[in-house]
Amino acid sequence: MASGVNDGPRCEMDGISWNDLDSDEQRAIAMLADGVSSDFCDPVALLTLARIGFIRGSRLTLAGEKMLTAAVRHAFAA
Repeated sequence: MASGVNDGPRCEMDGISWNDLDSDEQRAIAMLADGVSSDFCDPVALLTLARIGFIRGSRLTLAGEKMLTAAVRHAFAA
């Protein structure tokens, strides 16, 4: 990050932080990780997450799983 300030966990593959995602996108990642059907997720959030490579179909990709893991670690370390 140019400013040198750490604003949240990073996914090194995409350079996107958890804080860059809106609450619907964050919720969709968490719900999919818990095995909830994508039918219960915000459709716009799913489209965005698919576009940036965090989900494929109705499942998290490795990048999506890494993003969630980094966010959880950051939350418990704070």
